[in-house]
Amino acid sequence: QVQLVESGGGLVQAGGSLRLSCAVSGRTISRSNMGWFRQAPGKQREGVAGISRGRVTSYANSVKDRFTISRDNAKNTVYLQMNSLKPEDTAVYYCSLDTSVLFDRASLTARDYGYWGQGTQVTVSS
Repeated sequence: QVQLVESGGGLVQAGGSLRLSCAVSGRTISRSNMGWFRQAPGKQREGVAGISRGRVTSYANSVKDRFTISRDNAKNTVYLQMNSLKPEDTAVYYCSLDTSVLFDRASLTARDYGYWGQGTQVTVSS
């Protein structure tokens, strides 16, 4: 059974930083593409960052140069370092695991991911 557990969310002032972690069990992430998504109240879930098995990364334009996705295969954990946070970054953040075993990709498309964590709340105050 594949499980993803996010941690590291919280309340931070604008301009601050947070690091989210996603611990994965039931699947070796070295063979998996991984992603982070977020969903704000009243909005659709959007892709924030993706990292492929080969460590290729992609980012939404809104977070480029502020967020960094990384992976530690030895710990089976994926991270999202978020710097220069803005109030518009407030959302529930979800970790996800790509179901594809064929493609090495860093997708920001939700339908490419079959496993999801429960989410962690990030609130940025102005």
